[in-house]
Amino acid sequence: MNETTKKQVLVFIDWYLPGYKAGGPVRSMANMTAHLSDSYDFFIVTRNSEYGEIACYEGIRPDSWTQREPGVKVWYCSAGTPSVRLWRRLIKESGCEVVYINGIYSPLFSILPLIAARLIRFERIIIAPRGMLAPSAIDVKQGKKKLFLRGAKMLNLYRTVRWHVTNTQEGEQVKARFGNKATVVVANNLARKSESVFEVIPKERGLLRLCIPARVAPEKNTLFALECLLQLSREVELQVDLYGQIYNQEYWQSCLAVIEQLPSNINVTHKGIVDAEEIPELLKNYHAVFLPSRGENFGHVILESFMAGRPVVISDQTPWRNLEEKQAGWDLPLDSKAAFAETIIQLAAMDQGEYDQWCKGAAYVARTFVDDDKLVMKYRRMVEGGWWMVEGGW
Repeated sequence: MNETTKKQVLVFIDWYLPGYKAGGPVRSMANMTAHLSDSYDFFIVTRNSEYGEIACYEGIRPDSWTQREPGVKVWYCSAGTPSVRLWRRLIKESGCEVVYINGIYSPLFSILPLIAARLIRFERIIIAPRGMLAPSAIDVKQGKKKLFLRGAKMLNLYRTVRWHVTNTQEGEQVKARFGNKATVVVANNLARKSESVFEVIPKERGLLRLCIPARVAPEKNTLFALECLLQLSREVELQVDLYGQIYNQEYWQSCLAVIEQLPSNINVTHKGIVDAEEIPELLKNYHAVFLPSRGENFGHVILESFMAGRPVVISDQTPWRNLEEKQAGWDLPLDSKAAFAETIIQLAAMDQGEYDQWCKGAAYVARTFVDDDKLVMKYRRMVEGGWWMVEGGW
């Protein structure tokens, strides 16, 4: 397995490319390998199926290393094969310097890899909680999660691990669960490597096209978003397109009930599922992204909206804040549907000149984030082990 002199990083993650339906974690890992595979060899262990599906990926040989791209090999696990024994073998055979585990609660791809590493006394372990320690995330199936977290703390399961968090708030969540001695590395998610060029989209007063690129689910607040539209005036000609999987039919029926109440000047269409690789170009067809989600650990699609030069209308439950002063969008509290409605009316009323200023503001936010060379250096330090903590992060 050690075919080069580059250092090896062994990654465990429930879903990876070519999958995309699991959303942010897949994109975070794909962006990480894209930026770092010139310096490190990544060996990624994942499922041989897409999120929410049983069928195996077509054209992929399971249970062996597949060269996906330079510097990245993937072990696509067949159902029933993950075990402590297999994980121990892969950790030993990889010759890896670092084991990087995505997530907290997955029995097969988060907990078993940690146990396997512990059994062979492998110490250089990095855990990326991916927002799973946030109160809003713990509240979903909270009984099992809280029981596991208490047991993990009692057993010192996460002793000596390094926690990779994307912001100081997530770092505080780690320390709240596992104590102030927990070692936290703060490094934001990396952006997609993209040559996307800002393109102007026609904008007339009173006309607006919005995109909701997220699964139809309570945590994404789809129903709330649709209810905000009920408060719009008839002067706004609005097209809203939803792109995302529907997992809960009862929740979707509630959404449809609201859609049926909307006046004729507001058209809402569910466009189905779109491959994550198509998102950057898709966003250019809309005036803004509308995503009043209950919480985002990062929000890749928000950054990709900025990269496409499109403002966003989002909640204040994401790391993307104070957007209005940057003319890049609006981050609004979830206690006021009227505030979202008023913002959409304001956006719809813009003419080409005013709207283009907001597009430029969005593009500037993206450029500032993407051009941050220090961020890639943080990842290199994390992998190399040359990390240290200061108050508030790096």
